[in-house]
Amino acid sequence: MLHHLSVDLLRDSFYALQRKASPGVDGVTWQEYETGLEDRLVDLHNRVHRGTYRAKPSRRGYKPKADGRQRPLGVAALEDKIVKQTVVTILNQRIAHRRFAH
Repeated sequence: MLHHLSVDLLRDSFYALQRKASPGVDGVTWQEYETGLEDRLVDLHNRVHRGTYRAKPSRRGYKPKADGRQRPLGVAALEDKIVKQTVVTILNQRIAHRRFAH
């Protein structure tokens, strides 16, 4: 599946993310990552293909519920969100291809 992961797909995944989402433990916002985007994506692509990319721990947050309690949330680092979105896209393409190939 790794051969499907490309810089173009990483770029598409980046632009599919919510621009105002909370930053993860890395503290990097969408707007900050967009600065120097192409170099960042080439580096991310290389790290994934070399096997040196490691996901960061999620930042813990809480969202208030209607009953007053709080629901725990895990906020992923931006690069982790990009890689996850890319994997979802690849898997969806593979599933759609199999579904319609029969």
